[in-house]
Amino acid sequence: MTHANGTPAVTRLHARLVVSDGARAIDFYRDTLGAEEIERYTGPDGTIVHAMLRLGGTTIAVKDADTADPAPTSLGGSPVIMALDVPDADAVAEAMLRGGATVVYPVADQHYGQRGGRIADPFGHLWMISQTIEDLTPQQIQERTDESFAS
Repeated sequence: MTHANGTPAVTRLHARLVVSDGARAIDFYRDTLGAEEIERYTGPDGTIVHAMLRLGGTTIAVKDADTADPAPTSLGGSPVIMALDVPDADAVAEAMLRGGATVVYPVADQHYGQRGGRIADPFGHLWMISQTIEDLTPQQIQERTDESFAS
């Protein structure tokens, strides 16, 4: 299937998180973020070759690291940030910290109308946790951003 301009149509997009301990990661995402495991496939040695989790209105895949797919912890970190919009950023961050995550940026009120922060999960993946605390127009956000860089 293609669009009228000839570009391929995307039918689904999801993150595929490579981790050092898939079973523990699935437990972490379930216990701290409320993820629901939809499917899991394992290799002969029990490693997770593919698991699909439902998280809010989206899905993420999880798999154990191997020689073809290294985990962020073996690469010195990840440049990708998963962004979660939640009703209570403090509660979600606290649950993740109890589960073994670490603070990259503490949860705080932000100039762009969000309360949020950044957390690194125990598997090297980064999560931006945020909740809306103020409804702002794009122009107001840009003005506040300009002000934040000026100070």
